[in-house]
Amino acid sequence: MTAGPKTLEELAALLPQKSRLIGLDVGTKTVGLALSDVERRLATPLETIRRVKFTKDAERLAALIAQHEIAALIVGLPLNMDGSEGPRAQATRAFMRNFDAMRRTPYAFWDERLSTAAVTRELLAQDVSRAKRAEVVDRMAAAYILQGALDRLGRLATGG
Repeated sequence: MTAGPKTLEELAALLPQKSRLIGLDVGTKTVGLALSDVERRLATPLETIRRVKFTKDAERLAALIAQHEIAALIVGLPLNMDGSEGPRAQATRAFMRNFDAMRRTPYAFWDERLSTAAVTRELLAQDVSRAKRAEVVDRMAAAYILQGALDRLGRLATGG
């Protein structure tokens, strides 16, 4: 398998019939993770990795990939509102380049503009406390990102 990111269409062609995906919301302090079901219909928040050092962060991610038998990763790419890439997008790409060098797992980027804002709005609407929001927002943002990609993969599978 060649290294580097795939388009979602390329990724769809590589995926085994029944396999799980992990969604990532890579931040400066945390990496939010979400897990799909084997039919790739539903994204569920999984865990939040507190960033310490790349090697330790990557080892934890690699352990979860092995534990859940992950076929591919969907990585939220924090684009600017005009679609350009700023420092956060570049940092996310660097994280994935480094991770790909140590563990070859197919991955695709997914536009994550406003994912954290959407999740935060929903948590506020549900009257979730500030402390609880801080605890869950990263993995819920990862689920939001992954769900968008799963929905697109479903449309691709049905020719839509």
